[in-house]
Amino acid sequence: MTDLLAALLLGIIEGITEFLPISSTGHLLIAQHWLGARSDLFNISIQAGAILAVVVIYWKRLWGLATGFTQRDNLDYLLKLGLAFGLTAVLGIAVKKAGFTLPDHVTPIAWALVLGGVWMVAAEHFAAKRAAALGERSQITWTVAALVGIAQVVAGVFPGTSRSAATIFIALLAGTTSRAAATEFAFLVGIPTMFAASGYELMHVLGTPAAANEDWSALAVAFIASAVTAFIAVKWLLRYIQSHRFTAFAVYRVAFGAALLLLMPSGS
Repeated sequence: MTDLLAALLLGIIEGITEFLPISSTGHLLIAQHWLGARSDLFNISIQAGAILAVVVIYWKRLWGLATGFTQRDNLDYLLKLGLAFGLTAVLGIAVKKAGFTLPDHVTPIAWALVLGGVWMVAAEHFAAKRAAALGERSQITWTVAALVGIAQVVAGVFPGTSRSAATIFIALLAGTTSRAAATEFAFLVGIPTMFAASGYELMHVLGTPAAANEDWSALAVAFIASAVTAFIAVKWLLRYIQSHRFTAFAVYRVAFGAALLLLMPSGS
């Protein structure tokens, strides 16, 4: 398999899995066992490609927030996005400086997929009960914003957790009972988060031997593939959650994680 084809496949995998609650990082790390390991810059940059798709999909919402920030509701929403992003940035840098690296073994990712699937079923059950008791609530509170910011870091530390799953369900459990509102906030806060992460990695790579060793053509192919497939995946997901729960994704996670635990050699 050529390097460009492998990069294309990784970009497609990233685009499909970044916003579906099944863990893009987990799928990428597993795929790279067969398609070849990639740099942190590559992995984060193609995540930014997927985030670009969200910018395109939500451009009207983003434009409304940017041009109407003097309105109280818009300013309030922007400040809460800022809080979530700020917590993610501070905690994320602390984790990075602590020397944390992603696992290179499948087993912990497989367990995270399984346990995350079980947690999703339980979380959705309690979120549904909360929605029945409180009614439809689309407001993002300061507590929700803070917890979403923390959840992004937790998902980054434990590949297989899923950033979208962690942030959406934290929002639902913390009081935003509307799936659409929780999903929108989770996706929007991912925009500055992933672009900042990509910029952070880029600053530390440019001008170093790692930049010379990076296959920029393969990265560009993967970036474009990620953006296109993420656009399709997000548009589909936004329609899907209007009439469906997230249970199917939880079942997939458990089945996929269990298959990895059963079929992959121990310590692989």
